[in-house]
Amino acid sequence: MSARETPAGCRFELVYHPTLFFREIQTAAVKSTAILLISCPDQKGLVAAIADFLYRHNGNILHADQHQDSELGLFLMRIEWDLSGFSLDIARFGAHFAAVADRFQMAWRLALSNQRPRVVIFVSKYDHCLIDLLYRHQSGELACDISLIISNHEENRRLAEFYGVPYHYLPLAKENKAEVEQTQQTLLAQHGIDLIVLARYMQVLSAEFTAGYPQRIINIHHSFLPAFLGAKPYHRAFERGVKLIGATSHYVTEILDDGPIIEQDVIRISHRDALEDLIHKGRDLEKIVLSRAVRWHVENRILLYANKTVIFD
Repeated sequence: MSARETPAGCRFELVYHPTLFFREIQTAAVKSTAILLISCPDQKGLVAAIADFLYRHNGNILHADQHQDSELGLFLMRIEWDLSGFSLDIARFGAHFAAVADRFQMAWRLALSNQRPRVVIFVSKYDHCLIDLLYRHQSGELACDISLIISNHEENRRLAEFYGVPYHYLPLAKENKAEVEQTQQTLLAQHGIDLIVLARYMQVLSAEFTAGYPQRIINIHHSFLPAFLGAKPYHRAFERGVKLIGATSHYVTEILDDGPIIEQDVIRISHRDALEDLIHKGRDLEKIVLSRAVRWHVENRILLYANKTVIFD
Protein backbone atom coordinates (compact mmCIF):
# COMPACT_ATOMS: atom_id res chain seq x y z
CA MET A 1 0.00 0.00 0.00
CA SER A 2 1.34 3.47 -0.82
CA ALA A 3 0.04 7.01 -0.47
CA ARG A 4 0.35 9.85 -3.03
CA GLU A 5 -0.56 13.52 -3.22
CA THR A 6 -2.67 14.82 -6.11
CA PRO A 7 -1.97 18.24 -7.62
CA ALA A 8 -4.92 19.59 -5.65
CA GLY A 9 -3.43 18.31 -2.41
CA CYS A 10 -5.91 15.47 -2.02
CA ARG A 11 -4.46 12.32 -0.53
CA PHE A 12 -5.24 8.92 -2.04
CA GLU A 13 -3.97 5.40 -1.56
CA LEU A 14 -2.89 2.71 -4.02
CA VAL A 15 -3.85 -0.71 -2.78
CA TYR A 16 -2.25 -3.87 -4.18
CA HIS A 17 -4.57 -6.86 -3.98
CA PRO A 18 -2.72 -10.04 -5.08
CA THR A 19 -5.83 -12.11 -5.79
CA LEU A 20 -7.33 -9.47 -8.08
CA PHE A 21 -3.97 -8.89 -9.76
CA PHE A 22 -3.47 -12.56 -10.59
CA ARG A 23 -7.08 -12.90 -11.72
CA GLU A 24 -6.41 -10.13 -14.26
CA ILE A 25 -3.32 -11.99 -15.47
CA GLN A 26 -5.29 -15.21 -15.88
CA THR A 27 -8.10 -13.44 -17.74
CA ALA A 28 -5.67 -11.76 -20.11
CA ALA A 29 -3.90 -15.04 -20.80
CA VAL A 30 -7.03 -16.94 -21.86
CA LYS A 31 -6.86 -18.03 -25.48
CA SER A 32 -9.35 -19.79 -27.69
CA THR A 33 -7.73 -22.80 -29.28
CA ALA A 34 -8.56 -26.44 -29.87
CA ILE A 35 -6.18 -29.32 -29.19
CA LEU A 36 -6.42 -32.67 -30.96
CA LEU A 37 -4.60 -35.69 -29.48
CA ILE A 38 -4.25 -38.68 -31.79
CA SER A 39 -2.84 -42.20 -31.64
CA CYS A 40 -3.07 -44.74 -34.47
CA PRO A 41 -1.04 -47.20 -36.53
CA ASP A 42 1.86 -45.43 -38.22
CA GLN A 43 1.32 -45.01 -41.95
CA LYS A 44 1.89 -42.61 -44.83
CA GLY A 45 -0.30 -39.57 -45.27
CA LEU A 46 -1.31 -39.05 -41.63
CA VAL A 47 0.08 -35.56 -41.13
CA ALA A 48 -1.07 -34.43 -44.57
CA ALA A 49 -4.62 -35.67 -43.96
CA ILE A 50 -4.91 -33.93 -40.59
CA ALA A 51 -3.41 -30.67 -41.84
CA ASP A 52 -5.63 -30.72 -44.94
CA PHE A 53 -8.76 -31.25 -42.83
CA LEU A 54 -7.96 -28.22 -40.69
CA TYR A 55 -6.99 -26.12 -43.72
CA ARG A 56 -10.28 -26.87 -45.47
CA HIS A 57 -12.10 -25.51 -42.41
CA ASN A 58 -9.91 -22.41 -42.16
CA GLY A 59 -7.97 -23.64 -39.13
CA ASN A 60 -4.72 -21.81 -38.38
CA ILE A 61 -2.30 -24.36 -36.85
CA LEU A 62 -0.32 -22.89 -33.95
CA HIS A 63 1.56 -25.95 -32.69
CA ALA A 64 2.11 -29.47 -33.97
CA ASP A 65 4.20 -32.23 -32.47
CA GLN A 66 4.39 -35.93 -33.24
CA HIS A 67 6.09 -39.13 -32.18
CA GLN A 68 6.52 -42.51 -33.83
CA ASP A 69 7.17 -45.73 -31.89
CA SER A 70 8.87 -47.85 -34.53
CA GLU A 71 8.75 -51.04 -32.45
CA LEU A 72 4.99 -50.88 -31.99
CA GLY A 73 4.32 -49.20 -35.34
CA LEU A 74 2.43 -46.43 -33.54
CA PHE A 75 1.93 -42.78 -34.44
CA LEU A 76 1.05 -40.17 -31.80
CA MET A 77 0.33 -36.49 -32.36
CA ARG A 78 -0.76 -33.31 -30.65
CA ILE A 79 -1.95 -30.45 -32.83
CA GLU A 80 -3.35 -27.11 -31.67
CA TRP A 81 -5.09 -24.50 -33.78
CA ASP A 82 -6.68 -21.10 -33.39
CA LEU A 83 -10.49 -21.17 -33.32
CA SER A 84 -10.75 -17.60 -34.60
CA GLY A 85 -12.22 -17.95 -38.08
CA PHE A 86 -12.48 -21.73 -37.85
CA SER A 87 -15.48 -22.46 -40.04
CA LEU A 88 -16.54 -25.74 -38.42
CA ASP A 89 -18.90 -25.77 -35.44
CA ILE A 90 -16.70 -27.31 -32.76
CA ALA A 91 -19.66 -29.22 -31.37
CA ARG A 92 -19.89 -31.00 -34.74
CA PHE A 93 -16.15 -31.64 -35.04
CA GLY A 94 -16.42 -35.37 -34.40
CA ALA A 95 -19.05 -35.95 -37.05
CA HIS A 96 -16.92 -34.20 -39.69
CA PHE A 97 -13.58 -35.65 -38.59
CA ALA A 98 -14.93 -39.22 -38.46
CA ALA A 99 -14.05 -39.93 -42.10
CA VAL A 100 -10.37 -39.10 -41.51
CA ALA A 101 -10.30 -40.93 -38.15
CA ASP A 102 -11.87 -44.08 -39.59
CA ARG A 103 -9.58 -44.11 -42.58
CA PHE A 104 -6.47 -44.16 -40.40
CA GLN A 105 -7.92 -46.12 -37.44
CA MET A 106 -7.38 -43.22 -35.08
CA ALA A 107 -8.11 -43.01 -31.39
CA TRP A 108 -8.49 -39.31 -30.76
CA ARG A 109 -9.57 -36.74 -28.20
CA LEU A 110 -10.47 -33.09 -28.63
CA ALA A 111 -9.89 -30.47 -25.91
CA LEU A 112 -10.52 -26.72 -25.76
CA SER A 113 -8.02 -24.40 -24.13
CA ASN A 114 -10.73 -22.19 -22.61
CA GLN A 115 -12.29 -25.11 -20.73
CA ARG A 116 -10.39 -25.20 -17.44
CA PRO A 117 -10.36 -28.60 -15.72
CA ARG A 118 -11.58 -28.75 -12.13
CA VAL A 119 -8.93 -30.07 -9.75
CA VAL A 120 -8.95 -31.44 -6.21
CA ILE A 121 -5.78 -31.69 -4.13
CA PHE A 122 -5.41 -34.50 -1.60
CA VAL A 123 -2.81 -33.75 1.08
CA SER A 124 -1.73 -35.02 4.50
CA LYS A 125 0.65 -33.08 6.80
CA TYR A 126 3.50 -32.13 4.47
CA ASP A 127 2.65 -28.81 2.82
CA HIS A 128 5.51 -28.10 0.36
CA CYS A 129 3.77 -29.51 -2.74
CA LEU A 130 0.43 -27.97 -1.76
CA ILE A 131 1.98 -24.52 -1.30
CA ASP A 132 3.72 -24.74 -4.66
CA LEU A 133 0.56 -25.80 -6.51
CA LEU A 134 -1.57 -23.09 -4.91
CA TYR A 135 0.97 -20.39 -5.70
CA ARG A 136 1.46 -21.50 -9.29
CA HIS A 137 -2.31 -21.66 -9.73
CA GLN A 138 -2.79 -18.15 -8.34
CA SER A 139 -0.01 -16.78 -10.52
CA GLY A 140 -1.73 -18.14 -13.63
CA GLU A 141 0.82 -20.86 -14.40
CA LEU A 142 -1.70 -23.69 -14.02
CA ALA A 143 -4.69 -23.34 -16.33
CA CYS A 144 -7.18 -25.07 -14.08
CA ASP A 145 -9.56 -24.39 -11.20
CA ILE A 146 -8.59 -25.80 -7.81
CA SER A 147 -12.05 -26.51 -6.48
CA LEU A 148 -11.25 -28.03 -3.08
CA ILE A 149 -8.62 -29.59 -0.86
CA ILE A 150 -9.21 -32.87 0.98
CA SER A 151 -7.00 -33.91 3.89
CA ASN A 152 -6.82 -36.46 6.66
CA HIS A 153 -5.18 -33.81 8.87
CA GLU A 154 -6.09 -30.27 9.95
CA GLU A 155 -2.61 -28.75 9.61
CA ASN A 156 -3.14 -27.15 6.18
CA ARG A 157 -6.54 -25.54 6.74
CA ARG A 158 -5.16 -22.03 7.27
CA LEU A 159 -3.18 -22.31 4.05
CA ALA A 160 -6.32 -23.27 2.14
CA GLU A 161 -8.23 -20.38 3.71
CA PHE A 162 -5.47 -17.95 2.70
CA TYR A 163 -5.91 -18.98 -0.94
CA GLY A 164 -9.70 -19.15 -0.67
CA VAL A 165 -10.02 -22.87 -1.43
CA PRO A 166 -12.59 -24.99 0.48
CA TYR A 167 -10.91 -27.44 2.87
CA HIS A 168 -12.45 -30.75 3.87
CA TYR A 169 -10.99 -32.58 6.85
CA LEU A 170 -11.74 -36.31 6.71
CA PRO A 171 -9.91 -38.22 9.48
CA LEU A 172 -8.91 -41.64 8.25
CA ALA A 173 -8.26 -44.98 9.92
CA LYS A 174 -8.36 -48.59 8.77
CA GLU A 175 -11.81 -48.99 10.27
CA ASN A 176 -13.42 -46.13 8.30
CA LYS A 177 -11.42 -46.13 5.04
CA ALA A 178 -14.34 -47.30 2.87
CA GLU A 179 -16.66 -44.72 4.43
CA VAL A 180 -14.13 -41.90 3.95
CA GLU A 181 -13.53 -42.85 0.31
CA GLN A 182 -17.28 -42.79 -0.30
CA THR A 183 -17.43 -39.28 1.19
CA GLN A 184 -14.49 -38.26 -1.01
CA GLN A 185 -16.24 -39.57 -4.11
CA THR A 186 -19.39 -37.68 -3.19
CA LEU A 187 -17.41 -34.45 -2.88
CA LEU A 188 -15.69 -35.05 -6.22
CA ALA A 189 -19.03 -35.63 -7.92
CA GLN A 190 -20.55 -32.51 -6.35
CA HIS A 191 -17.67 -30.38 -7.64
CA GLY A 192 -17.46 -32.03 -11.06
CA ILE A 193 -13.79 -32.88 -10.55
CA ASP A 194 -11.70 -33.70 -13.62
CA LEU A 195 -8.32 -34.33 -11.98
CA ILE A 196 -7.14 -35.58 -8.57
CA VAL A 197 -3.67 -34.49 -7.44
CA LEU A 198 -2.04 -36.37 -4.57
CA ALA A 199 0.30 -33.74 -3.08
CA ARG A 200 2.07 -36.00 -0.57
CA TYR A 201 -1.18 -37.65 0.47
CA MET A 202 0.21 -40.36 2.70
CA GLN A 203 -2.57 -42.88 2.15
CA VAL A 204 -2.95 -45.68 -0.38
CA LEU A 205 -6.13 -45.36 -2.42
CA SER A 206 -8.20 -48.50 -2.79
CA ALA A 207 -8.35 -50.30 -6.13
CA GLU A 208 -12.08 -49.51 -6.30
CA PHE A 209 -11.43 -45.78 -5.85
CA THR A 210 -8.58 -45.74 -8.37
CA ALA A 211 -10.62 -47.60 -10.98
CA GLY A 212 -13.20 -44.82 -10.96
CA TYR A 213 -10.68 -42.22 -12.16
CA PRO A 214 -8.46 -43.80 -14.84
CA GLN A 215 -5.65 -41.48 -15.96
CA ARG A 216 -7.15 -38.77 -13.76
CA ILE A 217 -5.08 -39.22 -10.58
CA ILE A 218 -1.53 -37.82 -10.43
CA ASN A 219 0.79 -38.73 -7.56
CA ILE A 220 4.21 -37.52 -6.47
CA HIS A 221 6.53 -40.22 -5.18
CA HIS A 222 9.64 -39.16 -3.29
CA SER A 223 11.94 -41.49 -5.17
CA PHE A 224 13.30 -42.02 -8.67
CA LEU A 225 11.00 -44.90 -9.60
CA PRO A 226 11.28 -47.83 -10.00
CA ALA A 227 13.89 -47.57 -7.20
CA PHE A 228 12.70 -47.48 -3.60
CA LEU A 229 9.01 -48.16 -3.98
CA GLY A 230 6.60 -47.65 -1.10
CA ALA A 231 7.21 -45.89 2.20
CA LYS A 232 10.35 -44.08 3.48
CA PRO A 233 12.39 -44.10 0.25
CA TYR A 234 14.79 -41.42 1.52
CA HIS A 235 15.65 -43.59 4.51
CA ARG A 236 16.40 -46.54 2.25
CA ALA A 237 18.35 -44.37 -0.19
CA PHE A 238 20.47 -43.08 2.70
CA GLU A 239 21.09 -46.60 3.96
CA ARG A 240 22.05 -47.73 0.44
CA GLY A 241 24.52 -44.84 0.04
CA VAL A 242 23.19 -43.65 -3.33
CA LYS A 243 24.75 -40.63 -5.03
CA LEU A 244 21.55 -39.44 -6.69
CA ILE A 245 18.06 -39.05 -5.29
CA GLY A 246 15.00 -38.22 -7.30
CA ALA A 247 11.27 -37.65 -7.43
CA THR A 248 8.69 -39.15 -9.75
CA SER A 249 5.24 -37.96 -10.76
CA HIS A 250 3.00 -40.64 -12.24
CA TYR A 251 -0.59 -41.60 -12.93
CA VAL A 252 -2.06 -43.78 -10.23
CA THR A 253 -3.16 -47.33 -10.97
CA GLU A 254 -4.30 -50.16 -8.74
CA ILE A 255 -0.66 -51.32 -8.44
CA LEU A 256 1.25 -49.14 -5.98
CA ASP A 257 3.78 -46.76 -7.61
CA ASP A 258 3.52 -48.59 -10.95
CA GLY A 259 1.46 -46.17 -13.06
CA PRO A 260 2.73 -44.44 -16.22
CA ILE A 261 5.51 -41.99 -15.36
CA ILE A 262 4.91 -38.37 -16.35
CA GLU A 263 8.00 -36.57 -15.04
CA GLN A 264 11.16 -37.28 -13.05
CA ASP A 265 14.13 -35.27 -11.83
CA VAL A 266 17.24 -35.94 -9.76
CA ILE A 267 19.75 -34.14 -7.57
CA ARG A 268 23.27 -35.22 -6.64
CA ILE A 269 24.13 -35.94 -3.03
CA SER A 270 27.32 -36.98 -1.26
CA HIS A 271 28.61 -38.79 1.79
CA ARG A 272 28.42 -35.48 3.64
CA ASP A 273 24.64 -35.37 3.40
CA ALA A 274 22.73 -36.62 6.41
CA LEU A 275 19.29 -38.16 6.15
CA GLU A 276 17.71 -34.77 6.90
CA ASP A 277 19.67 -33.25 3.98
CA LEU A 278 18.27 -35.88 1.61
CA ILE A 279 14.75 -35.12 2.79
CA HIS A 280 15.14 -31.35 2.36
CA LYS A 281 16.73 -31.65 -1.08
CA GLY A 282 14.13 -34.18 -2.13
CA ARG A 283 11.24 -31.91 -1.18
CA ASP A 284 12.51 -29.25 -3.59
CA LEU A 285 12.44 -31.85 -6.36
CA GLU A 286 9.01 -33.15 -5.39
CA LYS A 287 7.17 -29.86 -5.77
CA ILE A 288 8.83 -29.06 -9.11
CA VAL A 289 8.21 -32.49 -10.57
CA LEU A 290 4.57 -32.55 -9.44
CA SER A 291 3.78 -29.06 -10.75
CA ARG A 292 5.24 -29.94 -14.15
CA ALA A 293 3.10 -33.06 -14.37
CA VAL A 294 -0.06 -31.19 -13.40
CA ARG A 295 0.65 -28.41 -15.89
CA TRP A 296 1.24 -30.85 -18.75
CA HIS A 297 -1.95 -32.71 -17.90
CA VAL A 298 -4.19 -29.62 -17.77
CA GLU A 299 -2.63 -28.33 -20.99
CA ASN A 300 -3.46 -31.65 -22.71
CA ARG A 301 0.16 -32.45 -23.52
CA ILE A 302 0.18 -36.10 -22.45
CA LEU A 303 -0.67 -39.23 -24.41
CA LEU A 304 -0.49 -42.67 -22.84
CA TYR A 305 0.30 -46.01 -24.42
CA ALA A 306 1.81 -49.29 -23.20
CA ASN A 307 2.15 -47.94 -19.65
CA LYS A 308 4.25 -45.07 -21.01
CA THR A 309 3.62 -41.39 -21.57
CA VAL A 310 4.50 -39.10 -24.44
CA ILE A 311 4.87 -35.46 -23.34
CA PHE A 312 4.40 -33.09 -26.26
CA ASP A 313 6.18 -29.72 -26.38
